[in-house]
Amino acid sequence: MTQKFKTSITRRHFGALLGAGAATLAMPAYLRAQGRPRVVVVGGGPGGATAARYIAKDSNGEIDVTLIDANETFTTCFFSNLYLGDFQSFDDITHNWDQLVANHGITKITAYATGVDRAAKTVTLDNGDTVEYDRLVLSPGIDIVYDSVPGYSEEVSEIAPHAWRAGRQTQILKEKLDALEDGQHIVMVAPPNPYRCPPGPYERVSMFAHVLKRKGFENSRIYVIDPKEAFSKQALFEEGWARHYPGMVEWYGPDIHGGILNVDAKAGIVETDFDTFEGALLNIIPAQRAGAIAHEAGLTNEAGWVPIDPYTMRSQEDEEVYVLGDATVAGDMPKSGFSANSQAKVAAMNIRGDLTDANVFPARYANTCWSLIETDDGVKVGAQYQPTDEKIESVSSFISQTGESDELRKETYEESLGWYDGIIEDMFS
Repeated sequence: MTQKFKTSITRRHFGALLGAGAATLAMPAYLRAQGRPRVVVVGGGPGGATAARYIAKDSNGEIDVTLIDANETFTTCFFSNLYLGDFQSFDDITHNWDQLVANHGITKITAYATGVDRAAKTVTLDNGDTVEYDRLVLSPGIDIVYDSVPGYSEEVSEIAPHAWRAGRQTQILKEKLDALEDGQHIVMVAPPNPYRCPPGPYERVSMFAHVLKRKGFENSRIYVIDPKEAFSKQALFEEGWARHYPGMVEWYGPDIHGGILNVDAKAGIVETDFDTFEGALLNIIPAQRAGAIAHEAGLTNEAGWVPIDPYTMRSQEDEEVYVLGDATVAGDMPKSGFSANSQAKVAAMNIRGDLTDANVFPARYANTCWSLIETDDGVKVGAQYQPTDEKIESVSSFISQTGESDELRKETYEESLGWYDGIIEDMFS
């Protein structure tokens, strides 16, 4: 059932209290933890960082926590579209784990986790080292299925970026957007379901249009070639595009374009059964699947995602492995940062229950996804969820409505800013 009601999310709602974690010892994490159960977390985003923090903080030092991520910093996919639209700087959306480590005695290993031996309960790193665990948390995000779009590849993504992993890809897309001249076009190939969101394709279209409009471009167009017949918040976006960017955005569903035949990034064209679209900027967003380590661990299904136990976020293949966020088959929950953060808290609670005498309570999940259409014109969709034997199921939902007042839309946008500050504190403090 869809309910129309207002929610308010601010930093206070996430209100993470800073703790006085034990200082990290100089020796490697995997040589520590004498006598303490060991939890290894792979992936330092909204799922992994949140899980590591809550396991360490709430176990009061009873559990040794090691966080493995290949990067020195983490750039959020959520709000990366606002960087494209000049509402945020790149520094605004880039963070590190320094406080998380210092406050909670978590050890950060900067390395690629290349494999999991579930029988031996070890994670292998790209330098050949192994890290032992009693419980493993995987939050590896997504892999891009490059060949799902004819003519596309990882090499081509340097010319026609997907920017679906935040970082250098996002910067490439921004550089190409800023280099456009009036009369040059943008062609986006939107992703099929299911896909990581945010960054949302249609919010990104809005930010493209915002930049072109601000520059006074009157002859540039944005063509969206979509494999889906419909998309989330479609009526809201189409209303916003007509209001703020009349004539600039053209969306083509599969019944119109008939299928993508080829992408030629060097020529700047996307060929479809209907027509050939030319763009000085191609933003190609292919199909996706769970991050590579989930496949290496033998946890994925035929579709490339990880089925989980809806009550705990355990892998259905291994009760000592928990999987979070975009990599999972999470029922009605979308693949969002908010979802991963919510799932991480359920997993952390169950891991503490596994390894200590901590109480375990029934799982509850939540998600909200905000999108910015134009300055102070924000919209949202979200829900509350509960586990069932079949899936994580939506029990109540809300969505912005067409025709809302400018004041309400501004409040929605400001709410998203408060949420961002709150989730960053919840992940990294």
